[in-house]
Amino acid sequence: MAVDPSGQDLARLVEKDPGGPVVMLNLLRFAPDGRPSYEEYSRRAGRFLARYGAELLYAGDGEAPLVAEEGQDWDAVLLVRYPSREAFSRMVADPEYQEITGLRSGALTEAVLQPTTPWFTRGDGDG
Repeated sequence: MAVDPSGQDLARLVEKDPGGPVVMLNLLRFAPDGRPSYEEYSRRAGRFLARYGAELLYAGDGEAPLVAEEGQDWDAVLLVRYPSREAFSRMVADPEYQEITGLRSGALTEAVLQPTTPWFTRGDGDG
């Protein structure tokens, strides 16, 4: 299973850019003994988030799902806000960032990395 975006994935992300910030949903399934490696990746990744104007909005452990098919549970969930899709793409292509991605890749057996777009912007709708 893929756990890291490919060059084609990044090109498609930027190509479909509606403009504005993007909140990236991260669903993570750890390899046996993978959590310490991911925690080290997270510590090191913080400076790249700052460098590219991103912000960790939420990080937490997944618990038993209330509604889901078998196999749809996740070990951890993160929400990260980037100022733009381009900023995310530049961050993951950064050669210094690439030096730490092995920590993340080796820690995971499966991942979902899904960009989101807001339903409402401030002042629109009731949300």
